Order: sequence, then structure tokens, then C-alpha cells
Amino acid sequence: QVQLVESGGGLVQAGGSLRLSCAASGSTFDIRAMGWYRQAPGKQREPVAHITNGGSPTHVDSVKGRFSISRDNAKNTVYLQMNSLKPEDTAVYYCHAESPFGMYWGQGTQVTVSS
Repeated sequence: QVQLVESGGGLVQAGGSLRLSCAASGSTFDIRAMGWYRQAPGKQREPVAHITNGGSPTHVDSVKGRFSISRDNAKNTVYLQMNSLKPEDTAVYYCHAESPFGMYWGQGTQVTVSS
């Protein structure tokens, strides 16, 4: 089992920045990749960014150039640096980890961007 704990959410004005962190514990040696999803009110959960053990990042088009995912394997932690935030980025952000045995989720952290 893998446990994920997110932190770093909050309220920010449009154009501002936030940095989310997700710390993994438990069977971390099983993790192959980590990333972030988000879910806005009334919408489905959607992917935001993803990074492999080797450090290859991908970002969805809507956040490219504004968000950046990174990973510290020694700390079993993944980060999401979010710059130039927009009101449409408002959502609960969930960390996830992929292993051969399934996908694990954090409890989510709220990000609210005011206009």
C-alpha cells in the first residue's frame, strides 16, 4: 500500500502562484509514476501533469507554460509549481501514484483562484 498526503493548496488571486506537494509513504518502491489530477465543482476529475520515475514530465495543454511538475525521489515527493493562476484553475487537486498493483490517491487539496 501507498499513502499520499498533499499540501500547499489555498486561496490566491489571479496571476498568483502556489506550490503543491505530495509526500508518498508505505510501499514507495512499487511506484512507477506520480502526478496530479484536479476536479472542479460539477466537473469530472481530469489529469493535470504526470512524471515518471526517470523524471519525464508531461502537462496537459491547458497548463503548459504555467504549471511545472517535478519529483524528488529521495524524499518520495512530487511537486506542482503553479504560476499565472487563473480562476478556471480553481479545483480540488489530487495527487496520484501508479504501481503495478494499482493507482493510489491522496485526499485532495483545495486551490481557489479569485478574479
